[in-house]
Amino acid sequence: MEKEVIIYTTTLCPVCTMVKTFLTNLNIPYKEVNIDFNPLAMVKLVSKTLRLTVPQTSINGEWVFGFNPALMLEKWNA
Repeated sequence: MEKEVIIYTTTLCPVCTMVKTFLTNLNIPYKEVNIDFNPLAMVKLVSKTLRLTVPQTSINGEWVFGFNPALMLEKWNA
């Protein structure tokens, strides 16, 4: 099964940058969805996770909120 990482971000979010840098440094490919520019994605995200904060990262369909490297690696290696 192909692994998939999607990070939901905003433009001025320093923690979002931390998540992207962490994944990039580990050569983990990801898709970024900036909800500042995609309000429909924001509505869908909130309906899925019931959270208004970013970053929210979907790793193989499982959610990680904020910057949690240990949990991100656990989900990636699962």
